[in-house]
Amino acid sequence: MHEKIFFGKTDIGLKRKNNEDAFVVSPELDFCLAADGMGGAAAGEIASQIFADTTQEIFTGNTDRSQKEVLYRIQKAFSAANEKIIEDIIQNASHKGMGCTAELLAFSDEGFIVGHIGDSRTYRLRKGRLEQLTQDHTIVQQQFEEGLISADQIKQHPLRNVIFRAVGIKEELALDLIIGKIFEEDIFLLCSDGLTDMIPDEQILEILCSDSDIPRKAKELIEEAKVAGGIDNITVVLAAIT
Repeated sequence: MHEKIFFGKTDIGLKRKNNEDAFVVSPELDFCLAADGMGGAAAGEIASQIFADTTQEIFTGNTDRSQKEVLYRIQKAFSAANEKIIEDIIQNASHKGMGCTAELLAFSDEGFIVGHIGDSRTYRLRKGRLEQLTQDHTIVQQQFEEGLISADQIKQHPLRNVIFRAVGIKEELALDLIIGKIFEEDIFLLCSDGLTDMIPDEQILEILCSDSDIPRKAKELIEEAKVAGGIDNITVVLAAIT
């Protein structure tokens, strides 16, 4: 059984008045998550916290690490959080429009499973190669896949942050699931778009490949995003396989 090192950190950034991101690292339960709240007067942080708290509740007390069970817990976390956010909106009209993007990484006896929705991302560093495991649920990503715009146009596109999937915005939740094996020295990065909108993948790769320990890598990523402008909240969660 592989050992793992988890670390998470969030920062308000330089432009926002409050932090709508949330994260959880749970070495004892073998999972971590990052969520980015959106919409409503201070309601975005409520949505991301609902996702974080709901996931913690579902994973707590369950020691079954079979792939089937871990997959079930991930799906249940997203669906339960989705229901709770919608219920909160029904009860609080001022929260209308709130929701969150979310990355949930959990480890089973067979490897890893990622649940993903929105434009937060999960990356994996393996043998010096950084791979984005998730695909952004954004209008511009969809246009890129359809050949309507180039990769270079995505970063500057005025609609680059318009997402069409999130937790809490529709009763029917379309969830992406990524399943794979883990190997020694793999590093997984879960992050909000406050990181990836600010620094390119090449810079992320350079920091993750540095000799720094996991907490230092996370702090360096956040600092570099702030140096680049820090226009949004920045959340970084790392899970390293040892």
